[in-house]
Amino acid sequence: MAKSNKSSSNPSVFKKTNAFFESRKTQSIIGLFLFLISIFLIASFISYFTNHNWEKDQSQLNFIADRSIEVNNYLGKIGATVSQFFIFDGFGIAAFIIPVLLFFTGLYLTVGVSLKKRFWSWSWAILGMIWIALTFAAIDLLHSTVSGKIGYELHEYLQDYVGKLGLTLSLLFGFLFYITIRFNFLPEKFLELFKRNKDESIENLEEPETIIPIVENPIIKNFSLNEDDVENNQESIEKITEDLGIDIAPIEKEILADENMAATLVQKHGEFDPRLELSNYKFPTLNLLKDYDDSIAVDQDELESNKNRIVDTLNNYKIGIKHIKATVGPTVTLYEIVPDDGIRIAKIKNLEDDIALSLSALGIRIIAPIPGKGTIGIEVPNKKPTIVSMKSVISSLRFQNAHMELPVALGKTISNETFVVDLAKMPHLLMAGATGQGKSVGLNAVLASLLYKKHPAEVKFILVDPKKVELTLFNKIERHYLAKLPDSEEAIINDTSKVINTLNSLCIEMDNRYDLLKLGMVRNIKEYNTKFVQRKLNPEHGHRYLPYIILVIDEFADLIMTAGKEIEMPISRLAQLARAIGIHLIVATQRPSVNVITGIIKANFPSRIAFRVTSKIDSRTILDSSGADQLVGKGDMLYSGGSDLIRVQCAFIDTPEVEKITEYIGSQRAYADAYLLPEYSGEDSGTSIDIDLGDRDELFNDAARIIVNAQQGSASLLQRKLKLGYNRAGRLIDQLEAAGIVGQFEGSKARQVLVHNEIALNQLLENDKNNN
Repeated sequence: MAKSNKSSSNPSVFKKTNAFFESRKTQSIIGLFLFLISIFLIASFISYFTNHNWEKDQSQLNFIADRSIEVNNYLGKIGATVSQFFIFDGFGIAAFIIPVLLFFTGLYLTVGVSLKKRFWSWSWAILGMIWIALTFAAIDLLHSTVSGKIGYELHEYLQDYVGKLGLTLSLLFGFLFYITIRFNFLPEKFLELFKRNKDESIENLEEPETIIPIVENPIIKNFSLNEDDVENNQESIEKITEDLGIDIAPIEKEILADENMAATLVQKHGEFDPRLELSNYKFPTLNLLKDYDDSIAVDQDELESNKNRIVDTLNNYKIGIKHIKATVGPTVTLYEIVPDDGIRIAKIKNLEDDIALSLSALGIRIIAPIPGKGTIGIEVPNKKPTIVSMKSVISSLRFQNAHMELPVALGKTISNETFVVDLAKMPHLLMAGATGQGKSVGLNAVLASLLYKKHPAEVKFILVDPKKVELTLFNKIERHYLAKLPDSEEAIINDTSKVINTLNSLCIEMDNRYDLLKLGMVRNIKEYNTKFVQRKLNPEHGHRYLPYIILVIDEFADLIMTAGKEIEMPISRLAQLARAIGIHLIVATQRPSVNVITGIIKANFPSRIAFRVTSKIDSRTILDSSGADQLVGKGDMLYSGGSDLIRVQCAFIDTPEVEKITEYIGSQRAYADAYLLPEYSGEDSGTSIDIDLGDRDELFNDAARIIVNAQQGSASLLQRKLKLGYNRAGRLIDQLEAAGIVGQFEGSKARQVLVHNEIALNQLLENDKNNN
């Protein structure tokens, strides 16, 4: 047991040591120390060479312990000793490189710059010190001081083996090797420089252009000039000019790129930075969140009592146990048991209520068997549950170091590990549970996780709140993180009709993004943004950086009751198609009935969270299995990411904490407006009654031909082809409907094209012209 405890403590000691050296305070202190050491060395080295102090102090260093002995170095006996070690006994004058390296290393540590990429600077500097010491020793300049003993001894050693000439050639090769590798100094650069100077000299020597008057000559009528001959033989051009008396304009050769322009742009301007517009944006700090005592108190008496009751209850039904193990979590304790051979699992599973009765527990949950283990789990609620603070999960290394597109810290598992998931891989999340069991807190935890991890340029939220009170605090970050329709006054959507328009607008945004992916020849938003950042996609062709869009609906049941199919259809379409282009849905409801969580919704929401519900039927509606009815409430939840169910205690974040976070973000410089979705006017607009046939747009004919040739009646197509804004493209669609070229509005689908080819279109336009 002692050996086991020792081995288990080593990782924690390593983590503490690692955390100590990764601390900004520790790094700052070490950086300042190195900074002072570098100044100390510089001063002592300079003093060493001043007025030949090294000659005066050298004889005194053997008596350094004698306080009556004085030295001339500015830094006293320590300075004289250190200088003697690094200069006389070391690298000579090249030792000045050491304090310079210490100076910049200390500076990088103090200001928080990573040192991982500075390793090679030290390596090159050490090689440079050796080369300089050898070079000074080779030219025999006061080897004891300028080259140091190391330089002198290396020089003598190498000269014995390769001779004076061989050593000189080696030093020359070392110099050329260094500047070639370190500064990319290649021979062709010399050639380019020589060629450029030569061309400039030739241009300066050229005579002014002479214009020769044109004279009539019958040969000119049958004269033709081959372009290749003109380009390759300037002398023949001059001769023809003289014979025919014709002035030939100089032929300009097309300028060709020497390399990939995308690479050149990146080299010249760097990669595109989506955070540049809000480059001074500061992420929320951890001190905005409350501290709770989230240490789990292990009650040995409670554990022993529960274990005995479980064993006794099973023995009453003649079920023997080989082994039992307890894992204490913040809300529940997991007892893992290994039954005797021949015991049927179903027999233990059926004793769920009997074990709950014997333990006097609110509700227990039996996992038979635990996936991946040969054990049966019995989850028993703790008498004193522990609050899992949002601060504890946000500050955890598991969340801070998460390499995910959209990391979300939901809470802690039974084993007290922070539970982090990637919303981008879910790709959508369904949350359900009875009133007051933690859904709104769970939504706030999801939003807070993303606010702590993602920049405003990288993610946008569409918040739908039929209750009108749950998400109002997020109004403060409208111009940072929220998306809305162009004509909306408020970003938080409360009105059902606006929800319908927003969802249909989001479908248009989805179609537009898929068009951009098609033009960019990529499959998903991550590949597209990577290509855009590397400047391989031209903004002049409509390309832009695409932030993730997250649609959050707080009470889905209310929307289904008031709007029905008008809500369900765009939701289903988004759930099925929007994953690849970075649109993700989070839908919460307190009424998990089959007419709210329909088959279409469930099929496209593989990731689900169930808080406590009142019946097994509701649990099966959410999770397709029982268990949510046995939860203890107050944030206790089951997460289903596929086949497995994971019990998690949701992190607690209350309203004042959310208010502090939104105020901190809202007080900073923001974008001019919220992220604007495409315009969507609804079914009532676009009728032919309102259109004046005589007042057509000047691009009407062009738009009609584009629509007929593509056989696709959408405003987004006209936007791309004619480079129009959405308003003008929408008016053109209305005029095309009035002219009988496209059909009526059909929701988020493209309109039907009623004219099947350009011949029929030309006849239709001609008839309209004659009628007018």
